[in-house]
Amino acid sequence: MNNFLFKNGTKFLFGGGCVKEYLASFLRKYGPSVLLVTEEGERRSGAADEVRDILRRRGKQASECAVGPFCPRYEQVQRAARLCREQRVDLILGVGGSAVLDGCKAASLAAVCRGDLWENFGELQGVVDVPPLPVGFVASHLEAGAVNGAAGLIHENQCVWRDYPPCDPRFALLDPARAWELPCRELLFQGFSALAGALEEYLTLMDGMSVSRELLEALLEGMVRDLRVCRQAPGDENARSSLMWRCALWGSRFFQLGRRFSFPALPVREAAILSASDWEEYAGALAVLLLSLCRREAERHPAAMARMACRLWELPGQGRTEAQLARGGVRALESLTEELGLPVQPEQLGAAVQNRLGQLSTPQNLLVHTA
Repeated sequence: MNNFLFKNGTKFLFGGGCVKEYLASFLRKYGPSVLLVTEEGERRSGAADEVRDILRRRGKQASECAVGPFCPRYEQVQRAARLCREQRVDLILGVGGSAVLDGCKAASLAAVCRGDLWENFGELQGVVDVPPLPVGFVASHLEAGAVNGAAGLIHENQCVWRDYPPCDPRFALLDPARAWELPCRELLFQGFSALAGALEEYLTLMDGMSVSRELLEALLEGMVRDLRVCRQAPGDENARSSLMWRCALWGSRFFQLGRRFSFPALPVREAAILSASDWEEYAGALAVLLLSLCRREAERHPAAMARMACRLWELPGQGRTEAQLARGGVRALESLTEELGLPVQPEQLGAAVQNRLGQLSTPQNLLVHTA
């Protein structure tokens, strides 16, 4: 393994009623001006209303903006950064999922950086030499993204992930009851989104990262189990709570320790984000693209896929070749995808999504899996 320094600066509070019980105590540490960031186009959120009420009762002066969906756009982050400067914001507080969290992280840096956010920290990876504005986060989605990890940003139809630990939220409140206000189908789609992100990350791990690989295998196995329980028994509180916590972990830099370079590119996730307009389209594109990636990996790197088949899907290895195990693992993922009501082949996607995917500029056709 390569040398690394690991520090987690976020205080997590997880459990029913945690926002009502603890948010006010966190707010006392910051000045009166707060920027509340929510997700663009989202229906009225009980979590956001709860936070607005707490801010009002604490005497905070709240400005609001929205980002997303799925990933913040450069112009949205710039708008948030301008609000921060104009209102002399003391705290950026996000309420939502991964898009909101990423937007808060990017805005916290954009509001204080001397250059251009994209030129200095998007295309390049400049040194963060000024303290970003403090960030707090309240999860209202199952897919909360990387609390302690890389943040995504879209600029001119290009999506990149950059990891700057100083931008991590100071506190994160996760109440499983809030995520369960989502429609059941959307909730399963969000759970699959986190599973797909963890799987794509798993497939990019390098030699010398055996600890990260083993930890991700355990996380993935638990995600699969919880997703199936949540589909069959939506009222199972233990399964849904466990799934929410697992979904909050997948993008953590904890799974990147020992990597020589930065957070890896996630072409499947990027293409799904850029091709979708709602959760149905996003999850469908993600499912088809992830399966295409796994089919391709089964042909090109059967050893890695065979390991995943044994560890994640618990397929017996005795009497099977690596190629057979790799293909068996792909079939197991395909079966789970169908269980969740998601497409498994490109022709099952809507015409609009197929058209958008065809217009993306990528170094390879992500829908083609043959060598």
